Order: sequence, then C-alpha cells, then structure tokens
Amino acid sequence: MLTLWMEPRKRIALIAHDNCKADLLDWARFNRDTLAQHALYATGTTGALLQKELGLTIHCFLSGPLGGDQQVGAAIAEGRLDFVIFFWDPLEPQPHDVDVKALLRIAVVYNVPIACNRASADFLLSSPLMGASYPRQLRIQPLSTPSRGD
Repeated sequence: MLTLWMEPRKRIALIAHDNCKADLLDWARFNRDTLAQHALYATGTTGALLQKELGLTIHCFLSGPLGGDQQVGAAIAEGRLDFVIFFWDPLEPQPHDVDVKALLRIAVVYNVPIACNRASADFLLSSPLMGASYPRQLRIQPLSTPSRGD
C-alpha cells in the first residue's frame, strides 16, 4: 500500500453544474475564510465566478463540458489535488455525463475526499483533519508521487 500525504494546506477542486452554481457560491461565501487557507482550483465558469465573488486566487481548468472534468481527474491521478467539492445535479442530464462519472470514479479510486452536496461539503470542510497532515492510503501506484511539501 502506498501513502500520499495531504498537507495541512489542501489543494481543493471546486466544481458545480449550472443548476448548482448559486448554491456553491453561497457555500463558498460562507466558508471563505477557511477556503482562503487552501490552494483552490476550479473548472472554468465556476472558477471565474468564485474568483470574482471571493476575491481569492483560483487556478482554473477548462469548463467541465470542454474537458475541465477530465483535467481535474488527471490532476487527481497525478497527485496534484487532495480534495474535491463537486455540487453536481443528478436530476439534470449533462452532455458530458461520461466525464462526470469518470471524475467521481477516479476520486474514489485514488481515495480523494469528495463532497457532492452542501451537507457533505460542510462536514468535510469542518473536519479537524482539514487543518492537519493526513496519510491518504492508496492501493494503486499513481502516475507520479509528489514529495511532501509540493
């Protein structure tokens, strides 16, 4: 088994489907001070909205339907992301549904915490583990193994 360390400053991906963007923005405003302590990443449109609303630096991937979900999945597989907040809409068909399922699958495969709604995001973000180093156990070998402190 391989251990990847998540440092106290987590690398968090923030994603929201169109019908969930307002909820993610509201949640992020409420949690701005906590989010500011971490490195933030987001898919295109969501990232632009968050950066404007929060005044924080957000590293943006492409828009989800244009490959952003796949970029987030690749970043997880490469050990460049620790955490995912993905407010997705299970009631609305998505043209990139295959990419969404692949992203959810890769997060589970790489043992990355993923919150898919406001309640799970609240519980994860308020966990005492958010401010601590955490040994994430993997049963697979990632594409790259970042050193502690990357």
